Formats: sequence, structure tokens, C-alpha cells
Amino acid sequence: MSYVDTWRAVAAATGATDRPAAEDGVRLAYRRAGLAEPERIIWAGSPLAGARAARSLTDAGRSVRDDVRTYPWAEERRRVHDALGPAGWAEHWSVTGARLWDTTRALAERIRSGVVEALAEKPSETAGIRTVLLDAVLGQHDAAWLAAFDGRSERLEGLAEVARHAGWWWPYEHAVVICERPVALHRDEAGRLDRGDGPALAYPDGFALYAWRGMPVPAAFLSELPELTPERIRAEANAELRRVMLEYYGYDRYLSESDAQPVHRDETGILWRIALDGDEDVVMVEVVNSTPEPDGSHRTYWLRVPPSARTAKEGVAWTFGLEAEAYEPTSQT
Repeated sequence: MSYVDTWRAVAAATGATDRPAAEDGVRLAYRRAGLAEPERIIWAGSPLAGARAARSLTDAGRSVRDDVRTYPWAEERRRVHDALGPAGWAEHWSVTGARLWDTTRALAERIRSGVVEALAEKPSETAGIRTVLLDAVLGQHDAAWLAAFDGRSERLEGLAEVARHAGWWWPYEHAVVICERPVALHRDEAGRLDRGDGPALAYPDGFALYAWRGMPVPAAFLSELPELTPERIRAEANAELRRVMLEYYGYDRYLSESDAQPVHRDETGILWRIALDGDEDVVMVEVVNSTPEPDGSHRTYWLRVPPSARTAKEGVAWTFGLEAEAYEPTSQT
């Protein structure tokens, strides 16, 4: 396994935290930053509990995040950039940190949003909570940039050690708040949070995020999905949640059970359209695979196409990135 794969595994790691190893990493990070080791290390069950604990500290001193993380990272980046040159650094980043950046950044931002939603009792509190979150070092979710410096920087070894063994942490002069890793993480093939029957991200203290293909959803919403009906889908006022319902239920099933009527037929297939209040129309093309299955039957496929499609051929052509006039298949598969 390459070190990029190793750091990818760190970013997605779940399960028990190695507290002694993480605490050793914290102390090393302080020493490498020229700081005295923290007097207290406080453990929290999740970033939510960590943010709550950080807000409540009264005698921890100032935040030393800049000393521990921001300045060392910036200076090491400058050093490696100067050693490799602009083109060399760009190439190095493209084969290391860039491979992890989008998914880890999106996950961290989703966690931030979840913490703000849970802690902010009124809109005026949002800015203050986000300020507390800016004091956090992201631990395992700093894997992208730590991958770029694997084996290249003794100065960042403490940060890397914490990341390998724990989640987010808040460094202050006299105290550190450090979080457990999640106990569950479910993502789709694109790296987005995704689970249809429970939390997509869960921490040992109960803090959890629910999502369907990256879109945040309420926990109670997921429990309703197995009992969906076309009537319930049509009654959903939230257009984004209704799209989730349709994906879960299946567009073809929804069409067949909604007494939908075809709006166009041609040699490519059948175009179906259903209007939804407050949202774009659901438009599908029903096509039949000309190649028979082993039992001699022909499988039917449903292709979702843009609402602008007016003919079946136009819809099928769109799936190939073509205009209808340019779509002239010699055979169907």
C-alpha cells in the first residue's frame, strides 16, 4: 500500500482511538512548535462534544493552533515548494494530497455544519460557534496535506501522529481537547456521505449525520423510505427530499404506479413525463435492450433525461452527448 493509500485509510478510519499514541503526538506537536506541553488533555466523544468542551474552557489560555499547525504547515510547504520548484510542487501535490483533498474537505465541512446546527439555538450564535471550530486541528481529516509531507518533514510528525490515532483536536496554551474517531462511516462511490438505513457518520457519543448521496437528510426521513407510496412522494413539499424519495423508490416504479402516460414514442423508445409541484418534471425514456437475455427475454431500461427533452430520440441522444439529428445508431445494445 502506498503512503497515499495509507493516508486515505487514516482519513476514513473508524473505531477505537489509541489515546496514549494520540496524546504522545499532541505533546510532540507542542514541542516541535517550541511550546511547553499542555497541562491537561480532555477527551470528547465527537467534534460536537469537542466544540462544546472548547467553548466551556475558562483557564486554558489562548488558542495555539497557529503555532502548532498553521505556521509549521506554511513554512514546510514553502520549504518543499522552493526545493521542488513551482512545477515540481504542483506535480507532487497532484499525486499526493490532491487525491484526498476533495473528499476529506467535503467531509470536514459537513461535520462543521452538523456541529453548528446542533449547537446554535438561534442564528446569532452561528458565528461564535464557527469561530470555535476554526480553532480545531482536524486530526485524521487533515490527511490530504499530511500525505504531501509524509517522510519529508520531522516538524510535522506530531500532527501526523495525532491524525493517525484520533479525530479533531483543540490546542490551547494549557489544555487540549481531543476527539474520538467515528465509529461508522458510509460513503458512495463518489466519496459522499450516503446511507439509506441509518447514520452515514456516527460517533461513540451519539453525534451522527444522516445523508443520501451526499445530501443531508433528517434521521426520521430515512425511517420512512421503506413505506413510500407515490402519493407520499407527491405530497412532500421539500423538492430535494422528494428527489431522494424518487431515487429510493425508483423512477420506473414511480412512473408505473402513478398512472403516468407516455408523451412520445419513436424507434428509440418511449418518453414519459410527470409534473411535480415546485420542482422540474421527471422525464424518462423507456428503452428495450435489443440483445436478448440468456432466457430469450429483452430487458427494459429507464433513462432519466432533461425536462427539455420532447421526443424519445432526443432524450436517448442526450445520454450520448449528442443532438437528436446526430444520433443515428447502427445497432442498439
